[in-house]
Amino acid sequence: MKALVTNDDGVDSPGLATLAQAAAAAGLEVLVAAPSWDSSGASSSLTGVERDGRLKTARRHLPDTQIPAHAVDAAPAMIAVVALRGGFGAPPSLVLSGINCGRNTGHSVLHSGTVGAALTGCNHGAGGMAISLDSDRPTHWKTAGHVAERVIRWLSEAGPHVVVNVNVPDLALDELRGLRIAPLAQVGAVQTNITDTGKGYLRVMFEPPSDPEPGTDAALLAEGWAVATPLRFLTEDLDVDTSALPFS
Repeated sequence: MKALVTNDDGVDSPGLATLAQAAAAAGLEVLVAAPSWDSSGASSSLTGVERDGRLKTARRHLPDTQIPAHAVDAAPAMIAVVALRGGFGAPPSLVLSGINCGRNTGHSVLHSGTVGAALTGCNHGAGGMAISLDSDRPTHWKTAGHVAERVIRWLSEAGPHVVVNVNVPDLALDELRGLRIAPLAQVGAVQTNITDTGKGYLRVMFEPPSDPEPGTDAALLAEGWAVATPLRFLTEDLDVDTSALPFS
């Protein structure tokens, strides 16, 4: 089975190399293609820098490894689309995104480039995983790699269109309490406060959220658990009452 390994922190992030090594240890054929710059917050954006109609790429090796990689001037979701359309050879069956610096919890995962790449893969027929480490400056990459390898082994047997969002506390492996399945918290890693200054502009501040609801991904992560949440990409909601719409 072939996997695309990408991220939104950029091709030089140590989390990308850790995830690529975890995928290889799980027995997958690994294709690494990631943004040439930090694309955090890109969601499922299909942006890319073109020159004469061509997407710009460069061949690299991941830091401290001999793993080859494509540095692409594009957002992670765009890279997933290109890979799944055969832009880097045979299309992958899995899109593995991360390991992100900083958690991706709660409903704000909608805005995450890490999660956006995995969900875009799902939309094109692939399974996927987004994985994040709960620190802006992580130190325990080994713990995240350990969790990633085990989830990848499960995911490779789960079939297409299965996407899971994984968050790992930045703890030593022997301090990790285990892996739990949990729903998304209502508020994500940050909450947004907007104030009208009355001076012709709005003040926008991103602040840590209040205590998350017990049993959610954010709450369990704070308690020292690695947390996995299966996700579903866009789907029709046919239960909405549309009888009052003015059909012609």
